[in-house]
Parts: sequence; structure tokens; C-alpha cells
Amino acid sequence: MGDEIVFSVSQEEDGGFAAECLSHDIFTQADTWDELRSNVREAINGYFFDGPKPRNVRLHFVKNEVFATA
Repeated sequence: MGDEIVFSVSQEEDGGFAAECLSHDIFTQADTWDELRSNVREAINGYFFDGPKPRNVRLHFVKNEVFATA
């Protein structure tokens, strides 16, 4: 197991957050950033319950914004 895994985080239309791991089949959602961090930790513990866990988690927030030019 590597020292770090990365989650791509996006903000949902309802204001909540969704996090998807880029290297493992792990996905979670939350209403707030603090809740998301807790849910990611819980999801990692569940996914790696029978083996070594990554030392660090990187939450990479992706903002996709569209706006008019005129």
C-alpha cells in the first residue's frame, strides 16, 4: 500500500460534496466539508479493514464553473 491516496472532490448542486478515490473503488458524500473528511476516513477504514491503510489522504477539490462572456 502506498503512503497516500487521492480523492477527487466536487461540490454537488445541492451544496453538499462528493468524493471519489482515484486509485480504489471508494466513494462517499456529505453535506459539509468536515462531515466529508469524517466520511472519507470511515470509508477508508471500511475498505482497508483487513490490511494496511494509506498513511495520508489527499482531498483534491475540483470546481467546475461555467459563465457567460457577455
